[in-house]
Amino acid sequence: MQRVSLSVPIGAGVVCAVVGFTSSFAVVLTGLRAVGASPAQAASGLLAACVLQGLGMLALAIRFRMPITLAWSTPGAALIASTGVVEGGWPAAVGAFVVTGVLIVATGLWSGLSRLIALIPAAVAQAMLAGVLLPLCLAPVTALSHHPWAIAPILLAWVVLVRFSPRWAVPGAFAVAVVVIVVDLVRSEASIGSDQLLPQVVWTTPHLTVAAVTGIALPLYIVTMAAQNIPGVAVMRTFDYEVPWRPSMGVTGLTTVVGAGFGVHALNLAAISAALAASPDADPDRNRRWVAAVSAGVAYLVIGAGSAAVATLVVLAPEGTIQAVAGVALLAPLAGALSAAAGAPGDGGQRTAAVATFVVAASGTAFAGIGSAFWALLVGIGVHLLLRPRHPHRRAEVSSPDGS
Repeated sequence: MQRVSLSVPIGAGVVCAVVGFTSSFAVVLTGLRAVGASPAQAASGLLAACVLQGLGMLALAIRFRMPITLAWSTPGAALIASTGVVEGGWPAAVGAFVVTGVLIVATGLWSGLSRLIALIPAAVAQAMLAGVLLPLCLAPVTALSHHPWAIAPILLAWVVLVRFSPRWAVPGAFAVAVVVIVVDLVRSEASIGSDQLLPQVVWTTPHLTVAAVTGIALPLYIVTMAAQNIPGVAVMRTFDYEVPWRPSMGVTGLTTVVGAGFGVHALNLAAISAALAASPDADPDRNRRWVAAVSAGVAYLVIGAGSAAVATLVVLAPEGTIQAVAGVALLAPLAGALSAAAGAPGDGGQRTAAVATFVVAASGTAFAGIGSAFWALLVGIGVHLLLRPRHPHRRAEVSSPDGS
């Protein structure tokens, strides 16, 4: 086996962090603002998420000598963006984030909860995610019709990079968005105070409400598990790594609980970006790839220091600019969710249940103060149970991600 310099896994870890941050931070800020966070509270959430997932990666990678990388829940951020402000406002949303973290910890401690999540039809869970993502992915089209000169360069950069360097497509679109924002600031002669560029955390005391727990916490937990943690384990297995399930859920759940008051919505195992640190490209020697995860963790700590400046740019951005970046960032998850939902077998009512779930989730309609994601999940499971055969063939035993 070829021995390479440590600079290779270190560089892979830095790329993992940079791509992970620039590809989805706009979605996180959009979600936090949608559930009632002020610009300062949303910036605090971004900073706390960077720091906590960086520390979490360092702890797991050094302890288990594996390239275990963490991320914030991008599908979860999209979900709360579609949910909007619930009864109790931002403090209630923070309370829901705490509940989500507690559920993630409980999943690691009790395998029965993992099996319960696995019992939710995959097509229904993916259809709910697709319905949540659709309105956000339509935002670039709407923004283009209203602000073509600001949005067109962003979309053009994304299209070109998708063709030649897909990994950097969304970061490239964000880079063009920064240029658009700077040009707009120069033209409007707007000023930015130095205090707006310095990282700072803002504490919010959590408040529990029924609407927030049912409308935010439960769907956020299910989406985070189904679209992040379970796929994250699967990705690592493709590179012959068996993720320590209980410690990983403990670290991600506890960091979510600790960070919730500072604006963190949910932390989890990385899924798509996990391959950047775990593949042979990070290091031919699989026993040294954990260095890439350590490097990614350190990089996130550094990125966190500059997150306030990024959040300030987002606040000052021309209308539709950040929505365009968030929209293109979510196209790949939307494609994956639609593919999984559409691939449901036509018999047994699974496809019908998936379609019903998608329609309800995409409607964005709230009922009794609870967002559409929760109702979409209930409708999908209900239709699935109603239409499934009365005497189905013996179902294969459902196992949790930890193999139990």
